[in-house]
Amino acid sequence: MQIVDLAERGDKLIRQVAVMLLETFRNISPEAWPDMDAAMHEVQDSLGPGRLSRVAVDPDNNVLGWIGGIPQYRGHVWELHPLVVRPEDREKGIGRALVQDLETLVRKRGALTLWVGADDESGQTSLAGMDLFPGPLEKLEKIRNINRHPYEFYLKLGFELVGVMPDANGPGKPDIYLAKSLRRQ
Repeated sequence: MQIVDLAERGDKLIRQVAVMLLETFRNISPEAWPDMDAAMHEVQDSLGPGRLSRVAVDPDNNVLGWIGGIPQYRGHVWELHPLVVRPEDREKGIGRALVQDLETLVRKRGALTLWVGADDESGQTSLAGMDLFPGPLEKLEKIRNINRHPYEFYLKLGFELVGVMPDANGPGKPDIYLAKSLRRQ
């Protein structure tokens, strides 16, 4: 496996990434990228000025996973958006490698913090389907993973739960915020 810049690899990989994005999120967040045009738009946006767009590829130049990075707060903070790994290649260290690669690149650009939003639109955590007010942070402290929500993946990589946006995607569909300090490494 090799991790490379998506912009340098051309249209074939861009299309592979868009297909992977669409197929992966079809069941867990169908409104995020409802069709191929939306998925292609997301991938094209990731190639914009100042952004990072990286892919893990196999020796035959097939995309295994994709990660994007968006600078915020004058580059002190970067958003990890999105991260996707082909279903048949999950739990092989590809996602971890992509996150570590992004961390290295944004740290070199002066980033102090990396953050990610992990939506729960399909009842994967104990926060889904409920009114988080009052006391959303109290409920966040008691979060449970019901059906393989990715927030635990990020916790294993050193991210911490830093907040939750109730009803971000509609009633009972929160966005869970995680962040990691890049100063301590």
